[in-house]
Amino acid sequence: MLTNYREIRHFHLFCGLGGGAAGFNRGQARVGSMRARFRCLGGIDSDAWAIADFLRLAGASGTVLDLFDRDQYRAFHGEEPPAGWREATPADIRKAAGNERPHIVFTSPPCKAFSGLLSEGKSKTEKYQALNRLTVRGIWLTLEAWHDDPPEFILLENVPRIANRGRHLLDQISGLLRRYGYAVAETTHDCGDLGGLAQSRKRFLLVARHMEKVPPFLYEPEKRPLLAVGDILGRMPMPGDPSGGAMHRVPSLQWKTWVRLAFVEAGGDWRSLNKLAVQDGTLKDYLILPERRAHYLGVNAWNAPSGTISGRGGVTNGRYAVADPRLEEIHQGTLGVLPWEQSSGAVTASGRPMTGRFSVADPRFCGSAEYGQYGVRDWEDSIGAISGQSAPGGGRYAVADPRPGYKSTTHQNIYRIVPWDSVSKTVVGASHVAGGALAVADPRTGLTRTKGDNYLTADGMDASPYRTGSGELRKGVPA
Repeated sequence: MLTNYREIRHFHLFCGLGGGAAGFNRGQARVGSMRARFRCLGGIDSDAWAIADFLRLAGASGTVLDLFDRDQYRAFHGEEPPAGWREATPADIRKAAGNERPHIVFTSPPCKAFSGLLSEGKSKTEKYQALNRLTVRGIWLTLEAWHDDPPEFILLENVPRIANRGRHLLDQISGLLRRYGYAVAETTHDCGDLGGLAQSRKRFLLVARHMEKVPPFLYEPEKRPLLAVGDILGRMPMPGDPSGGAMHRVPSLQWKTWVRLAFVEAGGDWRSLNKLAVQDGTLKDYLILPERRAHYLGVNAWNAPSGTISGRGGVTNGRYAVADPRLEEIHQGTLGVLPWEQSSGAVTASGRPMTGRFSVADPRFCGSAEYGQYGVRDWEDSIGAISGQSAPGGGRYAVADPRPGYKSTTHQNIYRIVPWDSVSKTVVGASHVAGGALAVADPRTGLTRTKGDNYLTADGMDASPYRTGSGELRKGVPA
């Protein structure tokens, strides 16, 4: 699909160094297959240094031009204009735009008298009222410069307090714009919400849309959640890092200024300092020791010199601790085990595990009597001398018997059953299962139990009666 490109031209009054123009240049618009490209026609400002930066940021030439009329100049500066000074005209505005007609004119007039940083009483003086009237003069010059072919949009940006302190000026501006065919809307917005920034920056914005050229309404942009400060600062190098460039250097401030900044509460400003208790010119609740803090509870590098030890060298008096890199000579001697062939360190006082390596990994598994505990000897080995009580911990007295058949008469008779046709061993003492082979495997199959303790023979006849251990006479075959 082929894409059609349309050019949108923008021009700026009170342009400063070109921040607004740079933002317009980065703008994008698309409707179907049609795309928009933004191009800056130029800007006007009375500050020559700002215009020098404008070319670099906006990519267009700026014009140094004072937009005061003569009365405003005298009121603001307190003197007559210099020789050769003249009032700006609509022709000067067209010339600054390269004699091209812009689609959008963006104005950001001085806000000093509208800002809350200036007291309301001072903002009402003639000097600052003359500065405020530049808002009206800038809009009038723009309307007259292209009265035969008006720009589609005219925008005026300022601080929110202009809606109060400059109410009478805004009413004049709205009246002018409506006479030239514009629909006017006064809005406020937060640049942080619109740009997804990590700061809240509320601004006043007056939007004028030429109704004949732009019949549709102008919609507000989508709002985005504010970012955290750390999301932005985390991507930046540390202050003073050369990779951040010359503008990222640490400012050269007085020590007292750094202290004041340190006492500003998170999310606050200079007014946090009013909460501090000051007595006789010093802080009542804080003791500041700037030259000592770096040495408290510190650890010196192995190759760094130590500070002078005066009096008692405690941990809070200076940095006297050392990070010792000598692992082999010192640190491995604690809780260690020596090899069998290595010599032990000198045992001083109590040779505990924390004082050195005195334990030895003994490779002698079989040759020493100490290893005879809880052991089992081979069949052909001799037993050690039994001293005292022959317990398992006293030596190796158990024997692994290699006679798998148990052919001796001793082992054969334990836990065994004698065949039916074999003779039984002599019953001595109590006849229990471990006393000999006294049980008999009965070959008479087919025996069935009838009732009680009686058993029948294979042919169904009653067996002979027998007497139980208690003397009771029963019929049947005893189990």
